[in-house]
Amino acid sequence: MLRVEMLSTGDEVLHGQIIDTNAAWLADYLFQQGIPMSGRETVGDSLASLIETLQERSQIADILIVNGGLGPTSDDLSALAAATASGVELVEQAAWIARMEAYFAERGRPMADSNRKQAQIPANAELIDNRVGTACGFMLRLNKCLMFFTPGVPSEFKTMVTEQIVPRLRQHFTLSAPPLCLRLTTFGCSESDLAAELDGMPLPEGVVLGYRSSSPIIELKLTGPETQRAAMEAAWQRVRQVAGDNTIFEGTAGLPATLAQQLRQQGLKLALSEQFSAGLINLQLQSADAPLAGGELLPSHCLETLETVIARAQSLAQLAGAQLVLAVSAMQDEQVSIALHTPRGSVGQTVRYRASRHGLRLRQESVAMLALDMLRRWLAGGQVCGKNGWLEMVEIIE
Repeated sequence: MLRVEMLSTGDEVLHGQIIDTNAAWLADYLFQQGIPMSGRETVGDSLASLIETLQERSQIADILIVNGGLGPTSDDLSALAAATASGVELVEQAAWIARMEAYFAERGRPMADSNRKQAQIPANAELIDNRVGTACGFMLRLNKCLMFFTPGVPSEFKTMVTEQIVPRLRQHFTLSAPPLCLRLTTFGCSESDLAAELDGMPLPEGVVLGYRSSSPIIELKLTGPETQRAAMEAAWQRVRQVAGDNTIFEGTAGLPATLAQQLRQQGLKLALSEQFSAGLINLQLQSADAPLAGGELLPSHCLETLETVIARAQSLAQLAGAQLVLAVSAMQDEQVSIALHTPRGSVGQTVRYRASRHGLRLRQESVAMLALDMLRRWLAGGQVCGKNGWLEMVEIIE
């Protein structure tokens, strides 16, 4: 199996001043292409450290994707490090200079002299096109490793990987078929409870069961070779059985997108009234293009009983002309109420938050997920109020 690695560069990445979203995206994309990453490393804006790391990984990795450090400023050192590690000079690419001059001219701006640096690549490198930015990428071989150097801007990086790098990898190597990954996401049950039921279950050869806990959800994954599809799907039935009605969606679409699709299919519009969830439900559903009829965001100091939250939902349904309304109260004494008004009546529950270690943001996300889960359960024709390991049921009105 090929050893594929990533090297992220930049002090801002190394010191955690920005989140390395490029690394997460690349790992997922390459996995889907059948080129799973073996490891990744981060180096700051130090020429010596970059040279040392390139030389070290060139003896170990088959493929190294280097991200960042191709800009016009003095701390962009990837091209110089690659040339030094290879024992060659930097060579200016006249054709790329012309491309950059045209790029700036189209925008009514002159090209700064500092941008010429972005057209300099090692003499032993092959230029890689960047159709959405000014930094060209390049490819070179150092010892046993084929190295690709890419810009750090996410849009440029992703375009270069998908359009330029992966096609080159397919030319240079015989790649395995993408692995099969079955996924489902749960809400309301703990990782330890799921593991107690699933760990030790018999699995087909080469198949791995994995867990990803990201409060307030837990994802279950069964990953293995495509040749094991039939056996994996048989084993997957056990995973589904254990997850039960705590499964909020399968695949990778996400609960908001799943709910938006179901609402459109059933010809229903939803209105929202939020307090403690602070607009998170609206944000998630709007991002999924859900059919929303309207809504309101109330101050968090407006305290209500469960009965008044249900009445608020019923009133908003008439005002907004919506068949469905989700209403979330403020939180007081660790308690919050959620109401769902439907054409067949209203349902509400008050729960007490028992996870004292959770901060405000996680609590808001958990309450928003609880509200969306109530809607999911109703749309599926099931019991609206489910069980949750870290929420104590205080009151239900059906």
